[in-house]
Amino acid sequence: MRIIAGRWRGHNIAAPPGEKTRPTTDRVREAWMSVLQHDLPGARVLDLFAGSGALGLEALSRGAAHVTFVENGAGPLRALQSNIAHLGAEAEVEVIRADAVRYAESLPAAAFDIALADPPYDGGGAARLLARFAEAPFAQILCVEHRAREALPPVPGAKTRRYGDTALTFITARA
Repeated sequence: MRIIAGRWRGHNIAAPPGEKTRPTTDRVREAWMSVLQHDLPGARVLDLFAGSGALGLEALSRGAAHVTFVENGAGPLRALQSNIAHLGAEAEVEVIRADAVRYAESLPAAAFDIALADPPYDGGGAARLLARFAEAPFAQILCVEHRAREALPPVPGAKTRRYGDTALTFITARA
């Protein structure tokens, strides 16, 4: 995997070992960042189900001010820490070992500017995050990657874009 654009463009980053983690493809990550490009500069970003950290590191590379990574798996955490060190991003990040959904459920309103989430497909994480966000938005913008055919709760204002079997759902907090 590699960082696609920004100050770390072209830098390779490590994927977590094993088959439990499904890294976001370059194509989908590029689409994700294209939608958020105007919101990233100076943003406080939350990367839930961080895995390798590819999404949050891509956001930092493109101008985000700070990223909080939330990951619970030991293997992904090792890859994440290695990628942060490789890019020299330690001063711009916080890494939290926790269940991503429970962490999001504990956040106050508007704790972050942007929240990125790539939960395991078919595990219910995407639906739980969207439902929580509809009740109490913990960021100005929430972006969730999920299987395109996954049934999600109806959330007013949510917009979904499909990329093959993958979908990205974006929702903005109401003012």
